[in-house]
Amino acid sequence: MFKIGDIELKNRVVLAPMAGVCNSAFRLTVKEFGAGLVCAEMVSDKAILYNNAKTMGMLYIDEREKPLSLQIFGGEKETLVEAARFVDKNTTADIIDINMGCPVPKVTKCDAGARWLLDSNKIYDMVSAVVDAVEKPVTVKMRMGWDEDHIYAVRNAQAVERAGGKAVALHGRTRVQMYEGTADWDIIKEVKESVNIPVIGNGDVKTPQDAKRMLDETGVDGVMIGRAALGNPWMIYQTVNYLETGELMEEPDVREKMEVCKLHLDRLIALKNENIAVREMRKHAAWYLKGIRGNAKVRNDINLMNTRAELVTLLDEFVLEIEAKQESASQVG
Repeated sequence: MFKIGDIELKNRVVLAPMAGVCNSAFRLTVKEFGAGLVCAEMVSDKAILYNNAKTMGMLYIDEREKPLSLQIFGGEKETLVEAARFVDKNTTADIIDINMGCPVPKVTKCDAGARWLLDSNKIYDMVSAVVDAVEKPVTVKMRMGWDEDHIYAVRNAQAVERAGGKAVALHGRTRVQMYEGTADWDIIKEVKESVNIPVIGNGDVKTPQDAKRMLDETGVDGVMIGRAALGNPWMIYQTVNYLETGELMEEPDVREKMEVCKLHLDRLIALKNENIAVREMRKHAAWYLKGIRGNAKVRNDINLMNTRAELVTLLDEFVLEIEAKQESASQVG
């Protein structure tokens, strides 16, 4: 449907890079639900250069995920460029993305992430240096501004384009907003109209209808889905289908949800180890259960699970319980 540099995406739906979430196990699961592009969680430039073991693990890519965008962050040109070179030469990522939106203090105090939003000259300088150093297309994910008094999204996106960046993903919130309040789609439209490179809109895309409305109202080339996909990769599939056919698909039943949850768990175990994976999977399992009536007890019990067997048994028993209630209700009806 559109290209980022020479990388062709089969549709306009993109998985956002979410820290602590977008490892290979999650990305592959979402990819199988049809995402045109998946983005890896951000990785520190210095951690790459220090050859940090955990960081090296975060650079793992399953070839089935591709096309994939791998995101780096940093505040100093020299280390950012070196990290980008490493990603360019030593990973099979298709795109190198620079984080210019992370709002957390431990990132911004290092002049990284959203801190860049205050200085379009730095954006040009840093992005152009990375572009010159690598062969893969370079993109930027950014927020609309630092706060309400410093919204420089248009000039910042123009700086990315002048520097040779091949696309911009724009989250319609300021750094101060974090993830609260409402995303400003008007500024996304302004940015799209101000540059010639692809723009991907991000923020408050919670349903397939939201995705279509964002495309229609802002003219963006793609929509980025983040929190709405947590425990709900069906959102990706439903959105791709809705944009192509205009038809809304039914929600999956509880058994299908838990089967995908267990698949996700097994991929996480293969990626890490059982102990780490089960602990990490607790939050994901709670997300998979969200919206299912009668889930309160099982969501609490998840936090007591320490092995795959325990967690799988808990989920399987919950499915049987829900199906028994549904069967009973249908007989009464």
